[in-house]
Amino acid sequence: MKQKFLLIIVLAALISLFACSKEEQKKEAKKGSADKMPVVTIMTHDSFSISKGVVLKFEEKIHAKMVILKSGDAGEALNKAILSKNNPFADIFYGVDNTFLSRALEADMFVPYAPSKLDVIDPKLKLDPGNRLIPVDFGDVCLNYDIKWFKDHNKVVPTMLEDLIKPEYKGLTVIENPATSSPGLAFLLATISRFGQDGYLDFWQKLKANKVLVTNGWKEAYWGKFTAASKGDRPIVVSYASSPAAEVFYSKQKLSQAPTGVVVENGSAFRQIEFAGILKGTSKLGLAKKTMDFFLSKDFQEDIPLQMFVFPASQEAALPDVFKKHAVITGEPAVLDSKLIDRKRDVWIREWTEKVLQ
Repeated sequence: MKQKFLLIIVLAALISLFACSKEEQKKEAKKGSADKMPVVTIMTHDSFSISKGVVLKFEEKIHAKMVILKSGDAGEALNKAILSKNNPFADIFYGVDNTFLSRALEADMFVPYAPSKLDVIDPKLKLDPGNRLIPVDFGDVCLNYDIKWFKDHNKVVPTMLEDLIKPEYKGLTVIENPATSSPGLAFLLATISRFGQDGYLDFWQKLKANKVLVTNGWKEAYWGKFTAASKGDRPIVVSYASSPAAEVFYSKQKLSQAPTGVVVENGSAFRQIEFAGILKGTSKLGLAKKTMDFFLSKDFQEDIPLQMFVFPASQEAALPDVFKKHAVITGEPAVLDSKLIDRKRDVWIREWTEKVLQ
């Protein structure tokens, strides 16, 4: 009887071990299959973000792995892509914005391709008729202000760029250096659009006299000097019209109203449009085309707002509630031709540096 009982235990153990072994084999087979999937490499800027769920959807739909190659800020990443265009590091570049559009196109490093769903992209965002660079998202750079600070100090909030040079706003504003910051450059372009090439430096000289503070980047300005987000002493900062939505979202339901307001009227905001394109020299052209299709899909487009806090380019993409309630799309943003920007960008930055930093 005892021997029979021991035999039953041994058999049960063997069955259990066999079942576990089969399950492990399935897992290993699945892992091996995933490891054998082709890889598409996306070269982009350091601010690029995508949720794990959307990456899984990409793998399921495209049957490929996505590798993200972060390469610095937008300008730095583009320069790296241009320098390596004869032997590209990636299959796709994501993150050319309209301030560098002409430079990217003149480098002749993108394959023309019209992705599916291109017809649902806002026509105003399509700046390359040759479809070498496809719009994927956009955001408006503008002044943000601390609502509570202005209320506590019984001051009127600014409504246009001209307000910043008034005596009552002296020492209240922090901006980013356009030579080292993408939003800083966008804000400089907004002032050029507003005051013209003959008048923008006069505005900046007056702003300098009014004690504007310049930081190297957005993080230092927003999280280091802006009163609504830090212990800083500047209640006005250059940021995005979607920043109020980010403040509410990251409060994890502690805030029902945004602590910041935005100034977007009277040509005060500059629209940054981001583009993606297939790099010439890719050995995976078919896979790259499928990836571009995926970038315009609802799965990816609806992931953009809460990952990168900008707006999706697709007019079909639904916005999250926090964006509907707290983010702003400017009705009439400042406008400058991309070719003019490319031709004069370095000159404008040099002139700005000489007048503001020296």
